[in-house]
Amino acid sequence: MTDKELASIVARLRRQKSDDAQTEAKACADGLSANVWESVSAFGNTRGGLLILGLDENAKFTPAKGFELEKVRNAFVEGMGDGAAHSTKLTNIPSYEMERVFFEEKQLLCITIHELAPGEKPAFVTRKGKVGGSYKRIDDKDIRLSANEVYELSTLLQYVQSDRTAVQEASADDLSSDLLEHFVEHLRSQGSRALRGATDRITQLKRLNVLNESGAVRLAGLLTFGDYPQQFFPKLLIDVAAFPTELKSEPGEARFLDRTLCEGTVGEMLDDAMRSIAKNLRTISYVEGSGRRDELEIPEVVLREALANALVHREYAPQFLGQAISVEIYPDRVEILNPGGLWGGKTASTLADGMSRCRNDTLMKLVSSLPSQRGSFPGSPAEGQGSGVPLMIREMEERGIDQPLFEAGFDYFKVVLARGGGMNLPKSHNGGSGKSPIEQGTTRRSPKETREAIMRVFGANANLELSMRDLADRLGTSHSVMRERLKELVAAGSLEPTAPPTSTSRKYRLKT
Repeated sequence: MTDKELASIVARLRRQKSDDAQTEAKACADGLSANVWESVSAFGNTRGGLLILGLDENAKFTPAKGFELEKVRNAFVEGMGDGAAHSTKLTNIPSYEMERVFFEEKQLLCITIHELAPGEKPAFVTRKGKVGGSYKRIDDKDIRLSANEVYELSTLLQYVQSDRTAVQEASADDLSSDLLEHFVEHLRSQGSRALRGATDRITQLKRLNVLNESGAVRLAGLLTFGDYPQQFFPKLLIDVAAFPTELKSEPGEARFLDRTLCEGTVGEMLDDAMRSIAKNLRTISYVEGSGRRDELEIPEVVLREALANALVHREYAPQFLGQAISVEIYPDRVEILNPGGLWGGKTASTLADGMSRCRNDTLMKLVSSLPSQRGSFPGSPAEGQGSGVPLMIREMEERGIDQPLFEAGFDYFKVVLARGGGMNLPKSHNGGSGKSPIEQGTTRRSPKETREAIMRVFGANANLELSMRDLADRLGTSHSVMRERLKELVAAGSLEPTAPPTSTSRKYRLKT
């Protein structure tokens, strides 16, 4: 890091009047700060970051008086395990790089902490223990990880098989004979080898992993074929709620416009959730020759894929069984959130690579083998080939709607789908196909077009500062879409925020 680069970073911190998600300044005037290890843990568990030691945040980010670089450096190196073994402060230590850099004629210690690889997390303060001493970085704060987050990080690459556990109070009598009969006949018609030599029903169910070898019902079997799985796990359902505004529970507004608790088997929950979402979305009608075709503003195949992923890939470890899948419908978007983070080394950036990773492979095997459902929303609950996310992206793009947004937390996963109802959705006419939308509205821009439009608003005016809402109103874009485009422009170095994300006065300006 050069002196100029450090000066630019400190200038940003001074404008913000605080640290941020990437940078933590510590004065260390009386020696190495005790809480520096919390920041190292947080950076190692999140996305890495920069420690600036010898910089006093309380003195408007000026060099700290009394900072002894050599003393602080030695204490840090020892705490990271590069000195005496008994002095090590962390378990699962991230890699780091250390530099001396001059700032305002004082020498500071700049330490770059790298994110740990999947399977090596969490880094934690040893004396506090794994649960009490693991942290994550949120804005300028080091936040202690919850027990669930620690569990998810610790088992990120482990084959736990929670979906194969036996449900203690359930028996084969709690399974639907009709569903099982239909399933077995479907497998036979497909020429499946799974039933070869299995002549009686109990043997068949053991072979299919609906029951374990002792005859107890597996969780995956109960969820796929149970008469009423929620008798044993009341919160293993999909909670669908529609809200009147873009924020949940705004003062003066109704708490819900609509709410449905979708219960039953995986297939039944999926169908009920599709119906509940559909009745709260707009429908686009297209004229086709002498007839018309109706489509939901969010493609049905996208909604179905997102819901199926939430059901099949959610965490079923005991500590997560009290959490439902939530679907929240807002005027500008639909958010689908399931308990449990990404598993098997998958990240938000690799979701569309076509490679499937499944923590619940027994459940996936059962639901992907179910016969295709008929009715209002036909199809199989899941396919297990890794093609679902690319399909979602392609379907949204083809209709001129922003791509799905994927947010992967340590112990949750969320999909955000922009609503496209009332929009002039582009269609290929191919020499007069006779297709035209009945409902008309503002054309939705692609992400690239929206970013370009934002930069045109700022032009070359380095003094212009606008909030997310100001920009959304100017460009006729939803707040959720504008929020994501601004994140991308900040990450690209085109814009910079004037305040932390939690500040109500946060605006954006050109980065100089």
